Amino acid sequence: MAKTDTVYMRIEPKLKANAEAVLSSLGLTPNEAINIFLNQVVLHKGLPFAVKIPPMTKAEAQAAFYEKIREAEESFANEPHFTIEELKEKLGV
Repeated sequence: MAKTDTVYMRIEPKLKANAEAVLSSLGLTPNEAINIFLNQVVLHKGLPFAVKIPPMTKAEAQAAFYEKIREAEESFANEPHFTIEELKEKLGV
């Protein structure tokens, strides 16, 4: 099949360089990758992959976890504290 159309795209330079590095390691040029992608779009009659927000990385999950612990510690520090005897007295036990 003869290639007769040209596609022009605007891409951030860093994204282009990163993508080219990955494609090169796969033995593909950007042109070949785009042709593969467009053929898959035609075969699937849509995008050939799910488009969704990726899950958190381990580092992101750990950061979120530690942030929640910090919030809980701050919340606890702001709450009044009672001894067992004080609680019994307050509860009339």
